[in-house]
Amino acid sequence: MNKNSKNHYFSVKPKSSLREYRFRVDLRGFVIEIISASGIFSAKKLDKGTRLLAEKMIIVNGWRILDLGTGYGILGIVAALLSPNGYVIMTDINKRAVKYAKLNLKLNKIRNAEVRWGYLYEPVKSEKFNTIICNPPQSAGMSILRRIIEESINYLFPDGYLQIVARHNKGGRRLMKIMENVYGNVDTIASSGGYRVYISRKK
Repeated sequence: MNKNSKNHYFSVKPKSSLREYRFRVDLRGFVIEIISASGIFSAKKLDKGTRLLAEKMIIVNGWRILDLGTGYGILGIVAALLSPNGYVIMTDINKRAVKYAKLNLKLNKIRNAEVRWGYLYEPVKSEKFNTIICNPPQSAGMSILRRIIEESINYLFPDGYLQIVARHNKGGRRLMKIMENVYGNVDTIASSGGYRVYISRKK
């Protein structure tokens, strides 16, 4: 998919007319308030894959964390809460998602995180992280997903982790193989409802 496409949530400006949604989620002992909108992935409620990653991702206090493709910001918010002495950078190509992710940081009084707009890793050029967390846009096409994995290693500190969630039998198996090829290792740290969380470590 071209990064300028306008017919998908993985786009700069979603075509859908604006409708707002509000909901609350309980994750890792935190109650998080969310304001979302049409044109953002899983706008009306937290999807199963994101929930699994949020509940099982490895986050250590003090880490620098990249939430790639943040959507309305739930993963970045959870990561910031789990790492109060760390810092989270949340990115998305979707300008509507960026707007609502910023709104949700304020709503939940998150001060150790920021949201940046841009395509894949462009907003964090030359920066490195202890972990990259991502619920990749599987419907955006395998070429985008491959880039997310292949380029991730350049943005991690030694011993840093890439953590991805996907439906194992609908593209996840291929992503797992790409992670193994890039990093030389891959493990599954969680599995539920057809989704799995894969993790690779930069050695």
